[in-house]
Amino acid sequence: MVPVTAHPTLADVVRTLESLYPPSTAEGWDAVGLVTGDPAQPVRKILFAVDPVATVADEAIEWGADLIVTHHPLFLRPVHSIAATTFKGSLVHRLVRAGVGLYVAHTNADAAPRGVADALADAIGLVDRTPLVPSGPDDGTRPVETGIGRVGRLGEPTTLRAFAQRVAAALPATEQGVRVAGDLDATVSTVAVVGGSGDSLFDAVRSAGADVYVTADLRHHPASELRERAEFEGGVAGGPFLVDVAHFASEWPWLRYAAADLTERLADAGTVETRVSVRRTDPWTARIGSAPRA
Repeated sequence: MVPVTAHPTLADVVRTLESLYPPSTAEGWDAVGLVTGDPAQPVRKILFAVDPVATVADEAIEWGADLIVTHHPLFLRPVHSIAATTFKGSLVHRLVRAGVGLYVAHTNADAAPRGVADALADAIGLVDRTPLVPSGPDDGTRPVETGIGRVGRLGEPTTLRAFAQRVAAALPATEQGVRVAGDLDATVSTVAVVGGSGDSLFDAVRSAGADVYVTADLRHHPASELRERAEFEGGVAGGPFLVDVAHFASEWPWLRYAAADLTERLADAGTVETRVSVRRTDPWTARIGSAPRA
């Protein structure tokens, strides 16, 4: 056993994060891994957040964190300068001066067991679930646990209205709230979920036979076409129905899983203190309802 005063190095933390969320499982366009930080530095405090933005940097520095783990990348595309004359460059300089590392687990955390998809599925009470889009073929010997999204069933069927209320209660409050497309009195039992932007996966949702799909960032045309097709083929009560939540809210539940799993796996390397940021980094600050027509 290590002394209670020992702390893992940043290199130890990175190796552990990569065992939980292998970079090889990230999408080809993604940018994951260590952004700032000295691998030799000790890590005593780790802050988990959805977005690498100024208010999260403020929280990390005020708390004395040595590392921030975020879901979203700071740099998704190559850059040729990190001068402090830009807002992202300025953020990097602040973190480096304060000795705060930054690590990103994005689409590799989406696909992992106890990743973003599993955390969202747990938050809304899905059981008997499998990946919506498995990361590999099912060889029949063991179930595929990794992949994009999850599809499962509720403990008991309920109405679309009650289910949407459950989703709203389970996720962080945002100005968007929860938008619903479909007959609120229809019965739903099978649910598909994808954290983050998910309207590119409508075909997979239909193939899975889901009654309702929970995701974020749904656009007008794909959502309209999905519902038109569902009503054409199954009537007004035909699914899949849509439950659209804020992007930030759909991914936030994963932070608690990541903090707990990292702490457990680092136990032999030393002690760390973790914190899940409660600062809302959803960009929307207000919603004005449309005035009713006379």
